[in-house]
Formats: sequence, C-alpha cells, structure tokens
Amino acid sequence: MTGGGRRSARSRAKSYTDVNEDAVHRTKPNSNLRRDKTRDRGNALRILNVNLKIVLGFGILASLIIFFLVSHLINPAEVARKPRVVTPFPAPKIMDLPQFQGQHKESLYWGTYRPHVYLGIRARSPRSLIAGLMWIGIKDGRYFMRHICQDSDELSTYGWTHHNGRDFGHQLLVDQDMTLATSFLKSKGVGSGYGGDWTVRINVQSQGWNDEMQKNVHLFFYLADEDGNSLSLGRDILDIRENSLLASGSRTDIGGWQLHLKSEADLEVHYSGFRTPHIHNLSDLVQENLASQVRRFSRLQLPDIYESSSNILVFQISGRIPLETDTVFVSGTGINSRVEERISNLAGVALTNQLKVKQREFDAKFENCFQLADKLDSKSITVGKAAIGNMLGGIGYFFGQSKISVPKNSNVKSHDDFLLYWPAELYTAVPSRPFFPRGFLWDEGFHQLLIWRWDLHICLDILGHWLDLINIDGWIPREQILGAEALSKVPAEFVLQHPSNGNPPTLFLVLRDLVNGIKKNKFSATESNEIISFLQQAFVRLEAWFKWFNTTQSGKDIGSYYWHGRDKSTIRELNPKTLSSGLDDYPRASHPSEDERHLDLRCWMLLAADCLHSIAELIDKENKPGKEYGSTAKLLSDFDILNQMHLDHASGAYFDFGNHTEKESWILEKQLDLISNQSILWTNYGLRSLAKTSSLYMKRNTEHDPPYWRGPIWMNMNFMILSSLRHYSLEKGPYRDKARAIYDELRHNLIRNVVQNYHKTGFLWEQYDQKQGKGKGARVFTGWTSLLLLIMAEAYNEM
Repeated sequence: MTGGGRRSARSRAKSYTDVNEDAVHRTKPNSNLRRDKTRDRGNALRILNVNLKIVLGFGILASLIIFFLVSHLINPAEVARKPRVVTPFPAPKIMDLPQFQGQHKESLYWGTYRPHVYLGIRARSPRSLIAGLMWIGIKDGRYFMRHICQDSDELSTYGWTHHNGRDFGHQLLVDQDMTLATSFLKSKGVGSGYGGDWTVRINVQSQGWNDEMQKNVHLFFYLADEDGNSLSLGRDILDIRENSLLASGSRTDIGGWQLHLKSEADLEVHYSGFRTPHIHNLSDLVQENLASQVRRFSRLQLPDIYESSSNILVFQISGRIPLETDTVFVSGTGINSRVEERISNLAGVALTNQLKVKQREFDAKFENCFQLADKLDSKSITVGKAAIGNMLGGIGYFFGQSKISVPKNSNVKSHDDFLLYWPAELYTAVPSRPFFPRGFLWDEGFHQLLIWRWDLHICLDILGHWLDLINIDGWIPREQILGAEALSKVPAEFVLQHPSNGNPPTLFLVLRDLVNGIKKNKFSATESNEIISFLQQAFVRLEAWFKWFNTTQSGKDIGSYYWHGRDKSTIRELNPKTLSSGLDDYPRASHPSEDERHLDLRCWMLLAADCLHSIAELIDKENKPGKEYGSTAKLLSDFDILNQMHLDHASGAYFDFGNHTEKESWILEKQLDLISNQSILWTNYGLRSLAKTSSLYMKRNTEHDPPYWRGPIWMNMNFMILSSLRHYSLEKGPYRDKARAIYDELRHNLIRNVVQNYHKTGFLWEQYDQKQGKGKGARVFTGWTSLLLLIMAEAYNEM
C-alpha cells in the first residue's frame, strides 16, 4: 500500500536496471545502445504467452507482478470556470443506476462505517447521525480513554471475528485483563423508518482481577448529529430500570428516532450534552469533562449537564464486571410504529437468539464461498474468517473534499497551496483501521478480489463510488482523505494529492474477474445483467482513466511508460521513491528522468487495455477511432517491441530502463530456480519483496525512512506469484511438476506463518519479517493481507 503517511531514484550512464538486485558494473559488448549497462543477477520472472508458447524472463519483483498481470451531467459554462483538475467527469454517475437505489440502498444505509474507532456506526449519508463506543482502560494503575483505534493503546487483540458486511458483526477487544465483546445487529421491522433499526450488545468480562478498581467498568456510548440537529434526553435517564429511553430526536431521512438502554445488570448512568460542529475530537471533550469532575469532586463520572440544543449526547454506563448491555436504536417512532415490540426484539433473549442465527449463517456462507473444511484445520479457518470479517467490518463511508495540489505551470489561482475537489462520498474498504482508515486506490483492487466473492452487490457499489471520483481528465486521487474524521488521522504533509501522480489501476483486476465470470456462467442471470448494466455505465469513465494513463504516464517511445512524480532533486534518499507505483521505496533507476521505462506500468496498461477490450465485446460497444483496445493490448503484448524496450540479450532478462548504476536475470526454469533460491527470494515464511542479493536489500532510504518494499514479505505480491505458479502447475510442459512443488510449498509456508502469527499476536499484519516470519509494520492490517483467505481457498484470478 502506498500513499500519504506511508512512503514516497540517476546514473551517469543509461542502463537496463533491475529494480531488485545488486549492482555489478559491466559494459555490454556489441550494445547498440552505446550505454553502460548494469544488471541485477538473480532477479527475474517470466511472462508466458500460452498461445505463442514464448517464455520471457523478468526482474524479480517487478517481473513477478508482470507475470501475474499478463497471465491472467455538467454545465459547460461551469466547466469553463472551474480548474480542470477539480471538475467532475461529464457523464452520468454510476451510483445513479437503478440497481443502486431502492432496497439495495436502504439495506446498506446503517452500518459500522467508521473504521477508525473501535466501534462506530453511521449512515451512508453525508450528514449522518453517528454513534460510537468509548471505555476507560486501566494500565499500571492509571486510567486511559479508549475510542480511536491506535497502537499506543496496546490492546492485546481486537477485530471482527464475524461480519457479513450488511446487518451483523461480532468483535472481540482485549484490553489488558478486560475483554469486551461487541455485537452489531440491524433489523427492518414493521413500522421501522428508512434504513431500519439497529442494536449494539456490549459484554464485558474480566480475567480474575483482584484489584478493586479493576472490578468496575466505565463505558461511554454516544450519539452525535452531524447536521447539528438537537438531541433530546430521556426523562428518567438516571434510572433505566424505570425507563430505558436515553435519547430521542427527529431527522428528515429516518423520521423520529429513539435510543434505549436495556440491561439486567446494576448500572449507574450519567451523561453530558455538547453543542459543537467538531465531532472528530469527541474523545477530548469527554476526557476534559471527566478530568474536571475528578478535580472538583474526586468523582470519575460525567456531570449530568446538558447544553442548550446539544447535538452530541454521551452516556456513561458504569457497573461491576461482568456485565452486559443492549443499546437499541429504533427509527420511524411515530404513531402505531410498534416501538416497544421492536425494542424487545433487539434486546435480551430475543437478541441472543438472533445473534446465534446470524453467526450460523455467516459460518455457512463462509464455507459455501471458500470451501475450506476439507482443506485446512480449524485454526486456519479461524484466521480465514477473521480475514473476511475484518475486511467487511472495516468498510467505511466518507464524505468530504480532497485537497489537490495546484498543478505546476498552470494558470490556476488559489489563495492556498491547494484546490478543493468537489464534495464527494466514498464507500470503500480500508487497509488498516488504526493506521490507514481511509480509501487507497491501488489497495482497493486487491480488497475487491475478496469482496466480490462474498457479496457481489457490495463490490459493485464500492467500485461505482471509486469510479465516480474520476475528474474530467480521467484522474482519480489515489488517497481519499474525506471529512474531518479521516483528516484527523493523516499528517499534514501527506494530505495533498498530486494530479500528475497515478496509482496502479488494480480495479481492472476485479473487472476482469467479473467479465470472465459472466463468460463462464458463474453468476445468476440477474447478477450478470447487473454487472453488464454497471459496465455499460462505467465504460466511458474507464476509457477516460485509461486515456489519462496513456497520455500522462507515457514515455518517449510508443508503448513505453514510466511512473511520473519521482523527486529528481532529492539528495537525502538512497534511491528516490516511486510512491505512485504503489511500491514506494522499491528500487528504481537511481536518477529519475524522462528516459525511464517502467516494466510494471507497461503491464498494468496491458491489463487495462485487454480488460477494456473484453468489456467492449461484452456490452457490444463499438470502438471509436483511436480507442481500439484490442489493438493496444496486441501492441503491448508484442514481444518484438517488448524485447526492444526491456530485454537485455546478454542475460535474457527484462528490466526497467533508466539512468542507473545497477543490474538482472533469465527464463521459466531459471526463474523457478530463482523463486525457490533461499539466497535470493525464498524464505520459509513467503517470498521476499526484494532479492537478498540486491545492494539495496533492507537498506534505509533515509535516516528516518526504514526499508519498506526492500525485503519484508507482502501478501499481495505473494498472492500474484502463487496465482501464476498454480497456472503453470496446471499447464502441460516440462516444468509443470516443478511449478507445482514450488506452489505447494510457498502456499503452505504463507498459511502456516500467518496463522501462527495471528494466534500468537491476535492480528493480521501489514508485512512479515523475512528472517523470522514475525508480523511487522501496521497491525490490524486486514487489507490485502486478507488475500490469505483466497490463498487458502485457492481462488485466484484466471489467466
């Protein structure tokens, strides 16, 4: 993953450069390029065109990616006034399609769509009523507020063990000696308002505490109205046994609503009401209130004060452990709306029974989708469920305006150093709740490889939201920082999005799966029709996206590409980063220039062109002049042209090309050897992201920039490599058995290591150490690390 908050190269001689390996300076005999060449020995992978029966070698990581990829309405006057970079694409929105309206839209209205907090609920609406949970944790005899997911809280584990993406989720959080289990359930009953009702069960248990202060728990459940509507307190809020009503109000979207607290425990309830538009710093408001009470009265409780027209209500729920509470939200609370009946159905025994049913349904669907029962043990299946549960439970809804850097050499005038994108909403999965709880473009393609298999309609909804973010030039900001809550998690220097920079168009991976699925009758007739309708509406946007890449990221030669945006002037970095490629500090040419040719981007373009060609055929779209994607795909897969641009004949390997001082390697059997060579890529835990023989292997890029894509094991790369290995293990040929043996061992190593780490640490991790297999980087990284589930199920992209 790359982007703000993650990570962001020149030689006196032009050379084929393997972005992977050690530098060995050589002058290539008979070079018609008249340039010194340096090659990365031991780092290559092949592209195989099955029809042509040609096997090609590539540089280790870039080649592995390539190997996988190859295998498998606006007022004109308004447009004139706006800078192009912040002008929406002039076509009907995908999300305006009928299939995304009506019951579909209402069924997804409420959800756990605030992934940056431990438990947060909101509606898919720009100005929503939001809810969430805080609690006081105890460490070393001191109190600490828990609310926003952050590593400094040092929770032993937290995450969704089950989540279906729609109306049910179960989460475990272990904070020192206290375990909280949170369950979310949504229901649409007779009399419910738009979007239905929902409930949150919180169960708190202890681990044999002796300390008196640790026998009590202080929970804080809050409601906040982003629209500023005032919230009303219940009449007998301090005695919930007499009256369970905590709060009520009314909104245009859902009508009247009520919030009730149900529990058999002996609870003490206090509250505070605030009037403020700044909901993102709610933790500070609560802590300031508590601190004031402790100083004045030596009481750890909210002051039971309600500001006039409060739009935020916080309820402190205190009691002895163990305890269990059910907080029920009902909408449409008008006359004859059966409020009491609906509340009863979402609390107590009735809720317990429904949660059991939902968990059984989740387990059954999991097995139906991934069929692991006969393949793996129960410990592995537990991790698989956590992978899909956290992926779905981490889906968020965001609304706001991206900040765009003012394009260089433009006539755009701005009082600030940025322009504001148009107000936009985004429904998306996120890579990591504590570290990256927002949308990242190239991550999302990998996320959807998992999600479409679970819920096609959620997948299409997410894809539609992303593609509706395309501007008039065909550009999509690669990191989406929308709204105050999302912005609060991003360092200021990483907020601006640069319109010259792209990101791998991984959404085409998913679209290719969907097109192939239709061709092979994997979907029902209704599903196929919805996919085709989606593609028809999306096609013009996909064309614009492709055109943007084809023009702004092109190289000097026809059919060549390079990632723009590398820093040519830096003297601080060992190798200038290529953030836009998604591989951040993965080594490229040491001297960025317009002469570069990046092999991975060429292959992303091949994937995009081939996918557009397939979509055009599927939806009977006549290609216009200059838009014949089949011809473009043919050009980009032409081996003569590829050889001229990227092949080093001396080694038989394909490299990036640029101003560099480094080197590379050779063909199918050779590359199988390279993959399985422990001195290069192979480890007992998965494949390294950079060859061990590279001069930049595990080297820091700057004093404060440790190695990122320079050795550790990344799941998305290993997934793509496994996909290709499995393909060749099923193809007739002399290396079939060898490919199968490597595939089996690599798959086994990845599953074993991640499962062991999960059960030891309680988390899926961003990457894994190549020496000992330990999880590292961001924890609770249930973005593309969740691809482990597809590895378990052996559900890969078709080549």
